[in-house]
Amino acid sequence: MRGVVIKSTGSWYSVRTEDKTSIQCRIKGKFRLDDIKHTNPIAVGDWVEYTIEPEHNTGIIHTIEDRKNYIIRKSSNLSKQTHIIASNIDQALLVASLVQPQTSLGFIDRFILTAEAYHIPTIIVFNKADLYHNHLQAILDDTLEIYQNMGYTCFSTSVPESINTERLKQILTNKTTLISGHSGVGKSSLLNHLSNGLNLKTGSISEFSNKGTHTTTFAEMFELSFGGYIIDTPGIKEFGLVDFNEAEISHYFLDMKPYINQCRFNNCKHLNEPHCAVKNAVEIGLIREERYHSYINILTKQDLYT
Repeated sequence: MRGVVIKSTGSWYSVRTEDKTSIQCRIKGKFRLDDIKHTNPIAVGDWVEYTIEPEHNTGIIHTIEDRKNYIIRKSSNLSKQTHIIASNIDQALLVASLVQPQTSLGFIDRFILTAEAYHIPTIIVFNKADLYHNHLQAILDDTLEIYQNMGYTCFSTSVPESINTERLKQILTNKTTLISGHSGVGKSSLLNHLSNGLNLKTGSISEFSNKGTHTTTFAEMFELSFGGYIIDTPGIKEFGLVDFNEAEISHYFLDMKPYINQCRFNNCKHLNEPHCAVKNAVEIGLIREERYHSYINILTKQDLYT
C-alpha cells in the first residue's frame, strides 16, 4: 500500500493513505542501520509503501520512494550531520518579522540560499505589518525592495488588518508548501486565518527574551480548505548551511550571479582576489553592501545563529 507521510514524531509516522484516511506506521529496522547522514530516515512529505499489521491496525514502512526534492538544516543532534525538514514540496514560504521577534537578514539569506540549491521557489512574507510604523515602515520598504529586485515574491501581511492575506491564499492554492520561520512570527495565526478548520496552536512572545515560544513540536502536513497542503514546521532558532562548497555559495545569491563569470578566477570567493567583478559591483553600487556582508558572514560561518 502507498501513502504520504504527514507527521513524524521520531519513532512513529502518520501516513495519509490514498483514500485520505490516516494510519500510524513504524519503519523496518534496516532503515535505522543504513549509513545515512540525516537524523531522520523518513521526512514529512515522503511517499512510502507500507504493509498492514492486522493485529495492531498499524503499518510497517518498507520502501521510501525517490524524493523530487527536500530541504535540510543542521541538526542539534551532534551524532548526525543534518535534519530533513520536509520533502517533495512545490514551494517554501518563509514568514519573517521586523518585531517581536525580529528576523535577521542573515537568517533569511541562509534559508533562501538552501532553497535555491534544491530548486525550491521561495516566497517571503513579513508578517505583523500592522505594527510597522514610522521608521519600521521605511525599513520594511527597503527590505522588500532588496528581495523583490532579486526576483523573489516578497510582501507584507497582517492578520488583524487582513493585509495581503488573499494574495497569499492564491499563492498557496493547490500547492504543497513548506512554511517556516522563527517561533513567534505568527505562522500559525496566519494559516488559521487563511484556512477554515486548521486550528493550529498559537503562542505568545516571551517578555524576557522578546522571542516566540515553540508551539509546533513536530513537522506536520495539513490540508488547506481552499485546496493544497502546507507543511508546518517547528520554529527554527538557527539555520546552519550544510553540504555547500565555499565556491558555490555566491552562485545562490541571485544579485551576485550576473557578475560571477566576470571574475578573473573561476574559483573566486570574492574576498581578496584581484579583478573580482563581484567586489567591483559592490563598490559601484550594483550590489548592495549589506548583501555582500551577508554573503561574507555565511562564507566565513560568522552568522549561524541569528
